Amino acid sequence: MTKRPLVYKGRGSVSNAAGRFEKQTTRWEDDGWNGLDADLPPLATETIVDTSRSLITYNQSPDIPFDRSINPYRGCEHGCIYCFARPSHAYLGYSAGLDFETRILVKPDAAAILRDELGRRNYRCAPLALGTNTDPYQPLERQFGIMRQILQVLAECRHPVSIVSKSALIERDIDILADMAAQGLASVFISITSLERELARKLEPRAAAPQRRLQTVTRLRAAGIPVGVMVAPVIPVLTDPELERIVRSAAEAGAQSAEYILLRLPLEVADLFREWLQQHYPLKAEHLLNRVRDSRDGKVYDPSFHQRLRGTGAYSDLIGQRFRLISKRTQLHTALPALRCDLFRKPAPGGQMSFDCFD
Repeated sequence: MTKRPLVYKGRGSVSNAAGRFEKQTTRWEDDGWNGLDADLPPLATETIVDTSRSLITYNQSPDIPFDRSINPYRGCEHGCIYCFARPSHAYLGYSAGLDFETRILVKPDAAAILRDELGRRNYRCAPLALGTNTDPYQPLERQFGIMRQILQVLAECRHPVSIVSKSALIERDIDILADMAAQGLASVFISITSLERELARKLEPRAAAPQRRLQTVTRLRAAGIPVGVMVAPVIPVLTDPELERIVRSAAEAGAQSAEYILLRLPLEVADLFREWLQQHYPLKAEHLLNRVRDSRDGKVYDPSFHQRLRGTGAYSDLIGQRFRLISKRTQLHTALPALRCDLFRKPAPGGQMSFDCFD
């Protein structure tokens, strides 16, 4: 019997296979009452308190420009089908499919944990990255306000921060970000995958519409916040024809810089994306996946440093050449200003600031 896709309105994945570490799996079975033909009920979001006692994650990756990051949420309600962070849900005992976008772990005490970590005697300041795994401004942020609390701590400590998001909710925190940016402490990248509304709705069902993100670029720039656009991911066949249009639109909206990342399909994401293609774009599926293999040495994914972000081979080289040409024409080929670390001051116990900035 053909497996029925789990098509829920406002959700990206069309399945919820067990995580790769699980010993048991489940599947749909027809019990003779035609239950598989009935409409699926709404799928609500479940929030789970994350009790981990650390917040800052460190890395030594040679192909990314930061060595530390924060994720206020684990899982992401935006439901982007291509999200490379989906496999991380398997470590929690959940599926990388629908679980990733409906069972979200939140860290309500994140600001307090951050204050403690920044105040440790051996802590040395370097730019913190937010939004590099899951979006810190996903819909649940309206309810919890964790990201704003984190920014308040960083502003008090004069700690530099860079943010990547595809949400217009970041405009709520323009007051904090503008003050930090005036001191050289904040920059933002808005992620845009496609300018086609229907395609974007299927790819990123609960993220802001593409035109709304361009409006956010304009508003951030008007507030004096350094802002760029991240064309991520560039999806062969599906979105790569829009590459030049996206960069030109970003420049017109006020962006100062542009970057791109080629589609990444690690672990469970490969099967999830393949299922999504068969559901929404079956006639393009095989052509698209062949172009992915062309850019990954014949494989669906290559995790090698440097290659994982841009790919290899003639197709990926062509994407890179097109991007360099359009970003140079629109004057978005330069990086955003470097963030300052020399203003950092550690928080003192009890929430008061220390006057000893360099202990």
